[in-house]
Amino acid sequence: MINCVYIHIPFCEKKCKYCSFCSFSLLKAKNEYIKALNKEIKFFYKNNPLKTIYLGGGTPSLLEISDIEKILKNFNFNSKTEVTIEINPHNISYEKLKAYKELGINRVSIGIQSFDDEILNLIGRTHTTLEALKVIKNIKKAGFDNFSIDLIYGLPNQNINNWINTLNKAIEINPSHISLYGLKIEKGSYFYKYPPENIADDETQAKMYEIAIDKLKEKYIHYEFSNFAKNENYFSKHNSAYWQCKNYYGFGISASGYIEDKRYTNTFNFKDYINNPLDKKYEILSKENKIEEEIFLGLRLTKGINFNNINNKYNVDIYEIYKKEFDKYLNLNLMEKTRKGVKLTQKGILLSNEILCEFIKI
Repeated sequence: MINCVYIHIPFCEKKCKYCSFCSFSLLKAKNEYIKALNKEIKFFYKNNPLKTIYLGGGTPSLLEISDIEKILKNFNFNSKTEVTIEINPHNISYEKLKAYKELGINRVSIGIQSFDDEILNLIGRTHTTLEALKVIKNIKKAGFDNFSIDLIYGLPNQNINNWINTLNKAIEINPSHISLYGLKIEKGSYFYKYPPENIADDETQAKMYEIAIDKLKEKYIHYEFSNFAKNENYFSKHNSAYWQCKNYYGFGISASGYIEDKRYTNTFNFKDYINNPLDKKYEILSKENKIEEEIFLGLRLTKGINFNNINNKYNVDIYEIYKKEFDKYLNLNLMEKTRKGVKLTQKGILLSNEILCEFIKI
């Protein structure tokens, strides 16, 4: 059964300079977008009881409450469903947060990125530190005990000291969840076309990441490469479904879904999506593809992969298939054995891009 849903809301006031996601300053077209989105949902969604709903973007908080209500009315969910909405500190009020609660949204993800106003301006964010702190205060006041903040390290003009200041402020705020991302300049972003000056090299980014792990470990569980939670109740259930290779729907422009042995992706073209929201590009995954994904995604979790789970699911001996790779990284102390399988060491996490690529045989 498919019980996880991702919904892409592509609208933004303006695109941040590091962003390569599918987003547009086309809020005037929101009505026709929501109409197309609802058409897609009603055609493919089979009224399955849901465990997670995730409204991502873009900036979903740009929509009116009535817009969010129209979208959520399509789904079968209850108070136990994790319902997340991404918000921008610049365009969210206390009244809107309270209304989210009334609609059944119970988790908020806030794009903070930094608590340094100079850096926020350099990367094209529309909010200030004071606005971010005010929104977090209102989130708590509105009754959200489950909220996550996003932070980025390796940003222009960011050094070790102001990264530590941002981490200290994050700890002081005491969110239930923190996501950390190293700056990656992707094709399609402003920074790809106009490379910024004074950004951290790989060694400095690695040091920033290690500092974050060290500072957060006393209050947070580091459960995935980029994610930290106060306890297991605050692990992102939606993202965990991705990492565990569970089925999920993806609705909206550029959204992807995974159903049995099929992965699909929607068009990135706004007009094409409006004209035909039911059109999808499908990829059939082979058994080998699916095993690779189990390893690639499972090793992102700090608990690592469970050999028996993979062996039973696919009727294979996963250690024998990848004996050369496992032994190599165990001997290099980039992996270590667990009671149920293997996991990456902290040093291995820092080299994870190179390591994980070796498990892609096709």
